[in-house]
Amino acid sequence: MWTYNKMLQYPINIKCTDPRLAKVIISQYGGPDGELAASLRYLSQRFGMPDQNAKAILNDIGTEELAHLEMVGTIVHQLTKGASIEEIEKAGLSAYYTDHGLDVYPQAAAGFPFNAGVLACKGDPIANLQEDLVAEQKARATYEKLIDLCRDNPDVLDPLRYLREREVVHFQRFGEALRGVQDKLAEKKYYMNKNNNCGCN
Repeated sequence: MWTYNKMLQYPINIKCTDPRLAKVIISQYGGPDGELAASLRYLSQRFGMPDQNAKAILNDIGTEELAHLEMVGTIVHQLTKGASIEEIEKAGLSAYYTDHGLDVYPQAAAGFPFNAGVLACKGDPIANLQEDLVAEQKARATYEKLIDLCRDNPDVLDPLRYLREREVVHFQRFGEALRGVQDKLAEKKYYMNKNNNCGCN
């Protein structure tokens, strides 16, 4: 059970419409390395974790990624709110506008829609946590590229920097979870081998 606080995790107040930036930032909403993929991946993987700490970390981060999804959606919405048809066309969003208007739709910057095939739930806790470490590095790298593209807009830059910092924290926490799971599985293997080699009939 989650408690939803009706406020963004980090404040967003974008004063100027800029559909050009919205077109690239939307990748962190519905792209392969975006917040929707991260939240679904972690909240799905948590069930197969062999210890409560790893389950808790995946649950915490998966939930926080939902908050980040809300933040990215808010950024995209504020960047397109009130945009004229001319601004939409100039930003290269004519096809998007045709299909979705100015709704926030989960897709990558390249235009392809969200695909659950990117979730990488392997059924192996070590493989899943390794995937999660990579996913956080990909998200960090994407935010850094977006920060480069938004360098002249402090209203957008500030929340993007916050989101980038959270990816670094998530990477560190997944490292902690991986070490714990490896220790747990090694301990289990040790006791299984010890019992199998005790000479008992």
